[in-house]
Amino acid sequence: MISAVVLVVLLGALAYFRAPVLAWTVGLAAWLAALQFVFHCPLPPAAWAVFAVVAAVLNLPPLRRAVFTGPVFGVFKKITPAMSQTEQEAINAGTVWWDRDLFSGKPDWNRLLSFPDPKLTPEEQAFIDGPTEQLCAMIDDWKITHELKDLPPEVWQFIKDNGFLGMIVKKRYGGLEFSNYAHAKVVTKIATRGGTAAVSVMVPNSLGPGELLQHYGTEEQKDYYLPRLAKGLEIPCFALTSPYAGSDAGSIPDYGIVCRGSYTHPRTGERFDDVLGLRVSWEKRWITLAPVATILGLAFKMYDPEHLLGDKEDLGITCALVPTEHEGVAIGRRHFPGGAAFMNGPTWGKDVFIPLDWIIGGREFAGQGWRMLVECLSVGRCISLPAMSVASGKMSTFVTGAYARIRDQFGLPIGKFEGVDEAMARIGGYTYQMEASQDLALTGLDTGEKPSVLSAILKYHNTERMRKAINDAMDIHGGKAVVLGPRNYLARAYQAIPIGITVEGANILTRSMIIYGQGAIRCHPFVLREMKAAMANDGKEFDAAITGHINFVISNVVRSLWLGLSGARFAGAPRGGEVGVYYRRLTRFSSAFALLSDMAMFSLGGSLKFREKLSARLGDMLSGLYIASACLKRFERDGAPKEDLAVLQWSVENALYDVQQAMDGFLANLPSRMLAAVLRKLIFPWGLTLKPASDRVGTQVARAMMEPGATRERLTRGMYLPKEEGDAVGVLAHALEAVLATEPLEQKLRKLARDGKFVSVTARERLAEALAAGLLTQAEFDAVSRARKLKRDVIMVDDFDKMLEQHDDKLLQRLIF
Repeated sequence: MISAVVLVVLLGALAYFRAPVLAWTVGLAAWLAALQFVFHCPLPPAAWAVFAVVAAVLNLPPLRRAVFTGPVFGVFKKITPAMSQTEQEAINAGTVWWDRDLFSGKPDWNRLLSFPDPKLTPEEQAFIDGPTEQLCAMIDDWKITHELKDLPPEVWQFIKDNGFLGMIVKKRYGGLEFSNYAHAKVVTKIATRGGTAAVSVMVPNSLGPGELLQHYGTEEQKDYYLPRLAKGLEIPCFALTSPYAGSDAGSIPDYGIVCRGSYTHPRTGERFDDVLGLRVSWEKRWITLAPVATILGLAFKMYDPEHLLGDKEDLGITCALVPTEHEGVAIGRRHFPGGAAFMNGPTWGKDVFIPLDWIIGGREFAGQGWRMLVECLSVGRCISLPAMSVASGKMSTFVTGAYARIRDQFGLPIGKFEGVDEAMARIGGYTYQMEASQDLALTGLDTGEKPSVLSAILKYHNTERMRKAINDAMDIHGGKAVVLGPRNYLARAYQAIPIGITVEGANILTRSMIIYGQGAIRCHPFVLREMKAAMANDGKEFDAAITGHINFVISNVVRSLWLGLSGARFAGAPRGGEVGVYYRRLTRFSSAFALLSDMAMFSLGGSLKFREKLSARLGDMLSGLYIASACLKRFERDGAPKEDLAVLQWSVENALYDVQQAMDGFLANLPSRMLAAVLRKLIFPWGLTLKPASDRVGTQVARAMMEPGATRERLTRGMYLPKEEGDAVGVLAHALEAVLATEPLEQKLRKLARDGKFVSVTARERLAEALAAGLLTQAEFDAVSRARKLKRDVIMVDDFDKMLEQHDDKLLQRLIF
């Protein structure tokens, strides 16, 4: 009996700590020796011989390949699904970083905490405090979206003159060369004032000609275009999406045929005859900045039927730069996406001849466009849309927290009603999660990583949280947010929600295919190695990978069971107390996720990529692990303030609960029911024990949003805060301060009314009575009067002439008839 216990403990320890094969061999040999000489259970020579043979097979790679991994390799090559070139390029794009740790089953928490905190340089901070602040002050979002349907000319000029279009361009070309962190914070601040300006700034700095030029452009292309982009002399757009290829961008029907032709350069007027180039035809839609662009980045499929460039006819997707004034290029019409006023529209052309040197990177980059796009997308998707989402969260937190404290019903601020504070907690918690998740990814970007999996997580989860936060803010504001007008600071963002959900990879696709589809291969410690070994027919590398993989699975089986049974109480954590519990739970779920991932690939094989609901849940697990770990990192970065503990608890506990629910849903729908039953017992031996954050914690978050203080300031830091009382957002801060300051006086007035001290009926007349009777001083009377006026300004909505503006009446007729 004792020997059996020793064996179980020994095997468990070897598996838990992922001991190599040699350690397993030595450990088992020691146990067998102890069995014979300590526990007096002699083994027959045949048993020792079997052990020696098995040990030799496992520890000698040539023998192991001959007996075991070689046959497995043969089967693996047959069952491994073929990958298209676009799939291979997408998988190879970018790098893996902290996501790999989360996939490992043993996250290194000290590594997470050692990542440098993102910071702004003095130059970047000065830009945010100076030109960015000035730009925000120039923005009148109602005028832009309702009247002009565009940025005013002076705003466009300010953006160009101050380098907003060249934030990513290196200084040697005249750009600002900001960090990715600074780029994101500039976009966030602008977006808290107006989405149209934010989109107009972010697109040239995200996926587009500037990014592609810096990474792949020829020196001639860089020297000409980058200084012009930096100075705002060029407005770029990038045309990828077509009516027939949205999410499946790799199947674009637009094409270019290699041929010889002639053209006149649109900038110099110089004529070129008998030039080797391309005759390109395209029809693109939903292209941001296309109606006003001066330079068109164009993606198309390139063909060489006459073999003018070589033996290959289908060269693949190619990216070119085409001046929009070039003969045959059509732009100028626009779409009107979701009520937003940023420039977006179609571009098209038929048999437009361009020279080969207009290909980004020149002739040698012909056919390399898809790789270029997916590599740049891994950067851009970490910045633009996540920053817009963070801005929406900050704005919702600021205005809703203040409004819910100022607005009262039934004698109480509406934020103190539990139904409202539940929604407010979501706004604050999601805002914390969104910024923490993006800041951690930006740290990776600024240290040289290109985290393609994390960029997909950010794109999906930040835009979804944006949707929920704005929805909750709209619900709490009620009629205030329904009536459009200069006083309404939420409705335009609400109308524009589908834009962020749809662009840069639709959210349904991102969740169900991209997050885990890339993550399972890129982040897994062994799967990509095994696949590459199969493609290269490298049996030696496959042997090393599959041996490690088997050890990895065994370890995660033991780790999942032990961590589940013990509630992860004995798992390592870099911090103690309540926060330490979260690190340990994350370690537990990381091991469970790694096990579920392997079992999904084992039981479903290549069909897993078609099981999108299961893939989506696996992606939800990885995403929840990332979001929770990012929140812990943010808490440490902020100095672990006690005031923020409630919002940290809400954020982490709900992220972990989401992971648990994704695992439960996965196990409930795994086709192999026997395997699912075994896995459920391993991972949840005591059942589903985690709960979402408690009502008490949610109330603490809501109260922190409603009261001026450090937590509210941290949740809203970096947003643009107008100082004028006449501004719809600016008045909130003044009104909140005034209402809080005069609350004791209002309570005094209500008590006097209950005691029958007033003859008058209305609140205004009673206030005057109190002053006349000496129950209030003049200063108190003035303070209450000012607070009531500011409160009214906050609550009021706009009204218009019954015919509205003439151009809106005509627009309505066009829409109806």
